[in-house]
Amino acid sequence: MAESVLNRFLRYAKIDTTSDRDSTTTPSTEKQWNLLNMLASELKVLSASDVRVTQHGYVLATIPPTTKKFLPTIAYLAHVDTAPDFSGTNVKPIVHKNWNGKAIVLPDDPTQIIDPAKYPEMLRCVGKDLVTASGTTLLGADDKAGVAIIMTLVEYMIAHPEIEHGTIRVCFNPDEEIGHGVDKLDLDELGADAAYTLDGEHPGEVNWETFSGDSATLTIDGVSTHPGEGRKYKMVNAIKLASRFIAALPVEHASPETTELRQGYIHPTEMNGNVAHTEVRFILRDHDDDLLKQKGDQLRALVAGMQGAEPRAKFNLTITKSYRNMGNWLKDDMTPVNLADEAMQALGLSLAHPAIRGGTDGSRLTERGLPTPNLFNGSHNWHGPHEYVCVQDMELAVKMLIELAQLWAKKGEKYKRLDVGS
Repeated sequence: MAESVLNRFLRYAKIDTTSDRDSTTTPSTEKQWNLLNMLASELKVLSASDVRVTQHGYVLATIPPTTKKFLPTIAYLAHVDTAPDFSGTNVKPIVHKNWNGKAIVLPDDPTQIIDPAKYPEMLRCVGKDLVTASGTTLLGADDKAGVAIIMTLVEYMIAHPEIEHGTIRVCFNPDEEIGHGVDKLDLDELGADAAYTLDGEHPGEVNWETFSGDSATLTIDGVSTHPGEGRKYKMVNAIKLASRFIAALPVEHASPETTELRQGYIHPTEMNGNVAHTEVRFILRDHDDDLLKQKGDQLRALVAGMQGAEPRAKFNLTITKSYRNMGNWLKDDMTPVNLADEAMQALGLSLAHPAIRGGTDGSRLTERGLPTPNLFNGSHNWHGPHEYVCVQDMELAVKMLIELAQLWAKKGEKYKRLDVGS
């Protein structure tokens, strides 16, 4: 099983599937179709049922039930896209067999070193097999590790009809990394009563809380003049106003670089413009919805103050809802979480329920009425050249999904999906 999940991952990692935040299509990039169509073809070869690719790039398939009991349908999901934060072109995955615990120097850029002194959690993988990129790209284990795990599960479950389970739906989707992963997924077509994303880190972790998230865009219109004539009372430099705005944001305990655990933040992510017009994009995050609203109010107050101080400029702030903490709904029925916990314990894993400092496709799915906790895939250091995944953890994840499907067959018969659609 380890060889199967590794070989799949290596093939998938080499395919460029970077998403694009500025695109208006779904998928946001044409190249995501390359992996989506490959997965659909492989599912057919594995004899999965009901394999189809929707017009918006959702690959759907079924592992048929092996029992006549009336059971809830569960779904396993993973996204195919990789983050646009770092290059996903020409990924060259490298397998480090029986890793010795020493720092890994990446060959295509020797300045890139994955060092356990910096990442001490790596040390639990000593003696295991790690996969890294070569130094100039990300690896894409977020979430191609999840894709490989689910595909290996399909292969195993169809080959072992003696395992009792209900209907299992499989879904691979585009554009999670830009916040649109399940926007156009038809939940009736998916047909699941509960679901799980394979987009977490450590074995034993079951994530049922995420950040709530908003995005914000600030535009500033200044007054452009020839710099030789830009003396007092003529030029209004939008770039400088934007810089002053960012500098006025709280830093300690209020930005990604100074927060941890359940602390939220305001994070400027992008600034573009010139003297006449500058745009700044932000993300706002907090586990508590009221605290998230306060962060939006902070931005509005800052805009009002700067507008009053410089009336010749024009400030415009737009705040848009992105997603909400899945725990807002999962807390009302923890059955999907509890069964995942049991599956972890059955494999001898120590349970942990860290709140995710980010969002998953499960955030939006849960808000739409499909409870979707997040499970581990063995990957770490996402969105950059130090990303890695542990092969044995991927294999363990496959075994965990098998156990989870059996637990739903044993204990999930009376479960009814939350009816909170939005």
